[in-house]
Amino acid sequence: MTQESMLLLGVFVALLWLSVKPLGEFIAGVMDGDSRLLAFAAPLEKRVFRLLGIDARREMNWREYALALLFFNVIAALWTYGLQRLQSYLPLNPQGLGAVSPDSSLNTAISFLTAACWQGYAGEITMSYLTQMLGLGVLNFVAPASGLCVAFAFIRGFARHETLSPIPATAFSTA
Repeated sequence: MTQESMLLLGVFVALLWLSVKPLGEFIAGVMDGDSRLLAFAAPLEKRVFRLLGIDARREMNWREYALALLFFNVIAALWTYGLQRLQSYLPLNPQGLGAVSPDSSLNTAISFLTAACWQGYAGEITMSYLTQMLGLGVLNFVAPASGLCVAFAFIRGFARHETLSPIPATAFSTA
């Protein structure tokens, strides 16, 4: 390892170490609902919520979380599958690449959606620039982001479960 590589690694580790506490506090605050931290995004968020009919004050139960995650992931997989199958008709295809085969398209969409990112094809001679950017590139973000959402949902569920008071035994009596 060269001196430059060691210096670069040292700077990276130092910056990572220095950012742990502030980023951790920011993420914890956002997850706790501190609206001051993301005040710049509030107007856009309100418009999107109103458009989708979402009540931000109401919490979701586990079934709603599961259905939302499943719906989102199905849409992401179909989007990526569709891009691959239709890439010959779409822009940003200077090589004039044809459609990816149905089995390879499905395999790639699911692989990238699950963050496995397994590629059973030869990169730039199979996928157009648009397919790589709007399909695979988006899934490279969506897969870990949705996993993070699931982790936060579990954490919230455990935290809420611990704060609920038990049902009194008298509630079950028939007298």
